[in-house]
Amino acid sequence: MHRINTALCSFGMSGSVFHAPFIQANPGFNLTGVWERSQKRASTIYPDIRSYDSLESLLTDEDIDLVIVNTPNYTHFDFARKALLAGKHVLVEKSFTVTVSEARELILLAKACNKQLAVFQNRRYDSDFKTVQKIISEAVLGDLIDAEFHFSRFKPALSPKKHKEDDIPGAGLLHDLGPHLIDQALTLFGFPVSLFGYQKITRPDSLVNDFFDIILFYPAFTVRLKSGLLIRQSTADYILHGSKGTFTKTRADIQEDILKSGQIPGSFGWGIEQDSAKGVLEILENGTCTKSFIPALPGNYMEFYDDLYASIVHGKRLPISGEDGLNVMLIIEAVLKSDETKKVVFI
Repeated sequence: MHRINTALCSFGMSGSVFHAPFIQANPGFNLTGVWERSQKRASTIYPDIRSYDSLESLLTDEDIDLVIVNTPNYTHFDFARKALLAGKHVLVEKSFTVTVSEARELILLAKACNKQLAVFQNRRYDSDFKTVQKIISEAVLGDLIDAEFHFSRFKPALSPKKHKEDDIPGAGLLHDLGPHLIDQALTLFGFPVSLFGYQKITRPDSLVNDFFDIILFYPAFTVRLKSGLLIRQSTADYILHGSKGTFTKTRADIQEDILKSGQIPGSFGWGIEQDSAKGVLEILENGTCTKSFIPALPGNYMEFYDDLYASIVHGKRLPISGEDGLNVMLIIEAVLKSDETKKVVFI
């Protein structure tokens, strides 16, 4: 079996929690190296890993096949561009880029270099979203009328990570949690006809937006995407209303928490939610309203890495492509325009 030698561009939470454990556990990948600027932490967990002092030393390592760009948003374009030019396949964290023009340039460059360019949207593989996706695909709600997706946290204190709080390109909640919600909506429903969105600052001393509200207008229904950092969530995170009834579901995927605790991907019970987090389906059937509790499908981020392997080695379609990342950026830029003009923007 061909193994893809993979290097990370950082070993913070993203690298140590969402990437390294899966690369290590997947037989198709080899966790070869990591760019560590100061603290050399990776070798304490992975003794055989190579530590690079610079991006240049990583990119000149001919053993490396795939580079994961998991650094601050404003670096994504530059680092991904350099990796493609160095002859590497590239996986970029969300948000894919800071602007639409950067996204388009990377896509063209990847094609010119004949390299795969993927975007890491792991929330497509959350148990809650997979369950919502199943409900929609089975059309148990009839014709969709309205949907709301929420992804909020209660974090009054500013993050110690300066790139998240400084007023720089790509900072703020719209580029942080926004890509998750937007990608999920586009995955389920495709492009809207138009949208209205706004963002604001709610935390004391914050320099970046930490709240947004977006309404996507489709020909027959609307989808609302909402997120904030001063919201103690008390309602369902997914609310779908159809002509036959309603489905509600909390955001209850357990993968991030168990990864932080050190569990190995694929261990017993992986991605299975607690029973208390079941979705609620209320529909009208034969004149009678029925209420049932829907268990979630298991979440599994490893599916992404399996599909990425098939793309790089066997030429299969990318699980989440640069074009998918571009589509998210098109929505983000439309939201910024809507926020500035206070008007509905047509896509």
